[in-house]
Amino acid sequence: MDGKELRGNFIWDAIDEDLKEGRYTEVHTRFPPEPNGYMHIGHCKALIMDFLTAEKYGGKCNLRFDDTNPAKEDMEFVRNIEADIRWLGFDWTGGMFFASDYYGKCYEIAEDWIRRGLAYVDELSKEEMRAYRGTLTQPGKNSPWRDRPWEESLDLFRRMRAGEFPEGSKTLRMKIDMASPNLVMRDPAMYRILYKEHWRTGKEWCIYPMYDFSHPIGDALEGITHSLCSLEYEIHRPLYDWVVEHARDMLPGHPRQIEFARLNMTQTVMSKRYLRALVEGGYVRGWDDPRMPTLAALRRRGYSGAAIRDFINQIGLSKADSVVDVAMLESCVRDDLEDRARRVSAVLRPVKVVLTNWPEGETQKIELPNHPKKPEMGTRTVTMGNVVYIDRDDFMEVPEKGFMRMFPGNEVRLMNAFIVRCDECVKDEDGEIAEVRCTVDFDSAAGMPGAARKIKGKAIHWVSALEAQPFEARLYEPLLADEDAPEEEPAAEDAEDTEESAEGENATASKMDYFISRLNKNSLTVLRGFIEPWAAETENGEVFQFLRTGFFCKDPDSTPELPVFNRTVSLKGVAAKGQKK
Repeated sequence: MDGKELRGNFIWDAIDEDLKEGRYTEVHTRFPPEPNGYMHIGHCKALIMDFLTAEKYGGKCNLRFDDTNPAKEDMEFVRNIEADIRWLGFDWTGGMFFASDYYGKCYEIAEDWIRRGLAYVDELSKEEMRAYRGTLTQPGKNSPWRDRPWEESLDLFRRMRAGEFPEGSKTLRMKIDMASPNLVMRDPAMYRILYKEHWRTGKEWCIYPMYDFSHPIGDALEGITHSLCSLEYEIHRPLYDWVVEHARDMLPGHPRQIEFARLNMTQTVMSKRYLRALVEGGYVRGWDDPRMPTLAALRRRGYSGAAIRDFINQIGLSKADSVVDVAMLESCVRDDLEDRARRVSAVLRPVKVVLTNWPEGETQKIELPNHPKKPEMGTRTVTMGNVVYIDRDDFMEVPEKGFMRMFPGNEVRLMNAFIVRCDECVKDEDGEIAEVRCTVDFDSAAGMPGAARKIKGKAIHWVSALEAQPFEARLYEPLLADEDAPEEEPAAEDAEDTEESAEGENATASKMDYFISRLNKNSLTVLRGFIEPWAAETENGEVFQFLRTGFFCKDPDSTPELPVFNRTVSLKGVAAKGQKK
């Protein structure tokens, strides 16, 4: 797919101007995920923008993992991110890199800055650093160690590198301006001590660069022309430019950062911190639990990369923050599946229906279309006998006003088969309906004299008891019981490792407790029903439309004895919890 898939936007206008003015002669972008969790739907706007921009201008896009925090990173996350990008239809034409590839260059620049008086080793504690930083209305104060001789800072920095000091005791900071109205520019941290073995570099390093320092260096080293990122990084842009400018003699490129509004959605958790808490706390079955907003979970649920790309195209790009209704994503998924999903009959809450006038021992073959509007998708044949199963929602002993399905005295059509009249229902000793008894109008079948007979009752789907395959249906609702999603973590997540105080840690814990308290206890409903046997024998990952119910995807948990299907999305006009009455 080419860049025309995403409609014109202000970023492409800016790039056009850069090329026209000769600021750049080519376009080279990058996508820089952190390998500390699975990617979620919120990452897709940046991902698709990075890759499609490169495609539009015949340029390249790098995949660069921001692996600057070994405490939270894992190779599992790297492999899954690679799979997600390919699933969306992209490839990293500029190559795959890691921030850790540039640890040596970052260290070299850090020593150079110390010699030039642009950096110093600070010994303030987390709490002191926060107090010295100031507020939005009050300037910060210089650290007592800000003006120490560069020779002393260089010696201390090298000893930090050698592992002589405990974590948190010393930090390398840029020397910019503690009175800047932009808090990001108030002597931000460059390096912190962290005794964590890195999954790529092992024990080679015990000091790690901060994101705001390493990221622009990585962009410049790779020849990135346009660093596209979400709007929360706008306040960091002066620092991005400052880093590149003051390391210009040691870097080959001078990238430009452009920001756009991030993707926010109703009833959707967009924070990896919260998602990680769900996984580690056992509230979900893993990162790919279909209730999660991760791309792996959406893939398992039956979403396609094409539907995600269509969704991003429809919401477009802007500078203004907004919240997109999750219904818009679901609509894109339906549009994608409507034409290509084969139809199948499945009952989620089975009720036994006995056809009392059916000749004993006889069966009848009925041919059903796999798609009502696509004859090229073929047909299938089912064998019908005197017992079928219908969905519990399609029967009422005492019908509500407007209910036009099966109830005593009413006629309905068994979809693509006969008209039947409900005569009575039989209950068990607990008062529950054990079976419904009906009479068949054999002249109402296709090709028979009464095929066109009009009735008030609606057609309902069914599964023949002769072929009924037991299956498990998993129905999903939003993870949050209320509509408001929790706030996202800060843009530079690992900056908290240096600046977060005990008070801040308590506040974070309190937010997490509040988030957990908002979880929807009914986010997963598991039902046992019956389905046509051929659907149970298909490959995992195939999506079907269950007639009148919704789109469902066969899950990897399936076994030959009990196939499992996840509800991908309900049908338009069908309630999420069941069928429209």
